[in-house]
Amino acid sequence: MNISEGFIKRPIATSLLMAAIALFGMVAYRSLPVSDLPNVDFPTLLVTAHRELERLTVDRETAHFQQALSVRYAELVYYGLWFSPLREALDGFFHVAQQRVTGSVGLKLWKGTLNVTKRISPYSLYRADLASFTMGRYNPKDAEGFINLFALPVTVRPIAKAGTGKP
Repeated sequence: MNISEGFIKRPIATSLLMAAIALFGMVAYRSLPVSDLPNVDFPTLLVTAHRELERLTVDRETAHFQQALSVRYAELVYYGLWFSPLREALDGFFHVAQQRVTGSVGLKLWKGTLNVTKRISPYSLYRADLASFTMGRYNPKDAEGFINLFALPVTVRPIAKAGTGKP
């Protein structure tokens, strides 16, 4: 399956699909089977491919925020507030969040299972040269401040609980 730029031309289509997933847990319709692929649920293929591209091209914070807004979007649609300013504003967010979600996803169907075989995108956030510890620019000392910063709440809580105020 190839999802390229322009495949989903309107962010509304993506938003509606996400709203349906958030509200019902799955898309509530089935497509008609194609003669070559009987009993294949094409919305499931499309959603799986799109989610894989999102995992590759959307940063974690945007993805989490998008997931939360999808639930709110589904509520708006469910309550019949399609023409509300809030729904239009959410469309704006989804449009910007989905701008770089493009690329190719390889899917393998075999005996009732769906496996992702490849994900390729020109906007991929993953870089093999940066993910390796053998790269030339990596210095293990750089991680020390990051670790100390993220461990701060865990180290401060026992001190505050004891009431000593000293580390």
